[in-house]
Amino acid sequence: MLALSPRLLLPPVLLAIILFAFWRPDNVASETMALPAPVAMSDKRIAFSFDDAPRGKGAFLEPDERPRLLIEALKTAGIEQAVFFVNPGRITAYDNDAADIAAYAKAGHLLANHTAHHLKLSAVSARKFLADIDAAALWLKDKPNYRPWFRFPFLDEGQKDKAKRDAVRTGLKKRGLMNAYVTVDASDWYMEEQAIAAAGSGRTMDWNALRDLYVESYVQSADFSDDLARRTLGRAPVQMILLHETDLAAMFVDDLAAALKADGWAIVTADEAYRDSIANMEPDVDFADGTRTQMLAAERHVGKRWYQRNDQKVAKKLFAERVLRD
Repeated sequence: MLALSPRLLLPPVLLAIILFAFWRPDNVASETMALPAPVAMSDKRIAFSFDDAPRGKGAFLEPDERPRLLIEALKTAGIEQAVFFVNPGRITAYDNDAADIAAYAKAGHLLANHTAHHLKLSAVSARKFLADIDAAALWLKDKPNYRPWFRFPFLDEGQKDKAKRDAVRTGLKKRGLMNAYVTVDASDWYMEEQAIAAAGSGRTMDWNALRDLYVESYVQSADFSDDLARRTLGRAPVQMILLHETDLAAMFVDDLAAALKADGWAIVTADEAYRDSIANMEPDVDFADGTRTQMLAAERHVGKRWYQRNDQKVAKKLFAERVLRD
């Protein structure tokens, strides 16, 4: 190494340059050092939402046990803020559902509107549908952590009835409610139906296989929607995952979160998701039924819009092959 006299005082930057020019590690023969490549930051972001709270009895847990376990699982998963879309018409004086909903808010999660009675827009008038939204809003308006967001039950925005769709869109704007989009869906509600049917008929289910199917399906759906969004919008918006307040969520959401993180996803808050500009897009397509990404892709004539496991025939076959053991 170059010997420098202690009397020679050099500017620190120049001294660093000289030292770097003459220093070599003993075990490196080449004249140039290989510097590590910069690590690319992932732009894959996802938030969590749960529909149909409070939900009826599932296959495994008691109704009051589910919220407690789900809150614990969200904490374990590091999901600081999810949003629960509530159907207040299901709450009665004979259950603990109101307290369970309050527990979600107390744990830091958000509450939003899903109609009072989980109506399907294509099956009722726009007037009746908006009245049911108002009934839910009346119950929700003073609750802690309420957000003026609305999600269509069944993701049904009127299907092919554009007049009805537009009447409700106008009604939402007048009420100051945002259409709370989803982008990632793997039909957990149908997986739950299969589990309930199997339990009711005394079938044996493989718990680990059910967990793996649940987690795998949603990670695949997230990656599918990420690719679809990039092909449609030329960028990666914040994805919003659609889950339901089910036993499966309470049992497996922490495993799902861990798998998403391992796949390169950053979990963000629902507030951050709905600040993304995709939240204000209103696709004008011949159908209004499905995720925001699917409808935008249809509007822009982008192909390969449907995640395969949302086909109930495919989902039923997978459940039978992988979960049932007798």
